[in-house]
Amino acid sequence: MLDVRAISKRFGHVQAVRELSFQVAPGETYGLLGPNGAGKSTAISVIAGLLVPDDGDVHVHGERITTRSTAARGAIGLVPQEVAVYPDLTARENLRFFGRLYGLAGADLDARVDEVLEVIGLTERAGDRSSEFSGGMNRRLNIGIGLLHRPQLLILDEPTVGVDPQSRNAILDSVEQLSGAGMAVLYTTHYMEEAERLCDRIGIIDEGRLQAEGTRRELTTSIGERDTIRIEASGHLEAAALAIQGIDGVVEATSADGSIRVLAVDAGAVIAEAIAIVSGDGGNVSSVEIAQPDLEAVFLHLTGKALRD
Repeated sequence: MLDVRAISKRFGHVQAVRELSFQVAPGETYGLLGPNGAGKSTAISVIAGLLVPDDGDVHVHGERITTRSTAARGAIGLVPQEVAVYPDLTARENLRFFGRLYGLAGADLDARVDEVLEVIGLTERAGDRSSEFSGGMNRRLNIGIGLLHRPQLLILDEPTVGVDPQSRNAILDSVEQLSGAGMAVLYTTHYMEEAERLCDRIGIIDEGRLQAEGTRRELTTSIGERDTIRIEASGHLEAAALAIQGIDGVVEATSADGSIRVLAVDAGAVIAEAIAIVSGDGGNVSSVEIAQPDLEAVFLHLTGKALRD
């Protein structure tokens, strides 16, 4: 659905985006994860046809995107980082206004407005002015505007910045539903937990360049990170740890202070057999903890700095 081919963009002496390439398939949520100033919003502006790249190009559904390509840009729903709604209009009036700009009219417009209000959870507040809404509610309305014309690709640029936890969760729920319905979603964020929750694949971007991409598991595995299992138990733990060491997928197993620490490629694939070994040797398992490596560790490894630096 989206094919970004080696785009670059410079502003004076600042190279905002450097030969950025990636693809997004229908029904996939692709996350661009990086700190503020990494080049995410500039990349979004180029992809949406708002900025002309210095090099490279962008194709949506096979059509090349330019600042003049009306038809190709019509396949995109853009939700900018800054909220773009009219405060003196109600939620329904905002949606009807932007729907008419998209070319919707009559019964189709009315039905689509009702559908979008349901998706963004504002049906009961449809008659209230957006000036009366919280920041999170206005961000949900902002997403609704981007959905009105049934885009094939939805671009969300930092949609949860500055919102309360309840609204943030509602936004994330909505995004999950959209990708599940077959829409391609490009999602930029500097929140690691959002990328881990929503995204099928993640591109880590820093200083305008794509540093790595893949699923969370692929990214953490690529830097040698492993799952950690901690089994607290009584019994012959040294012998149990030695036996666990022989399980396929276990990198290391050691015992100390009434527990066994296991490093594994995939904790889910070995946990049952490890517990069975401890219990089968007369041990009594009191607790099990699993810790998986996160994207913060990947980002630190690739860039030498924390995600929020």
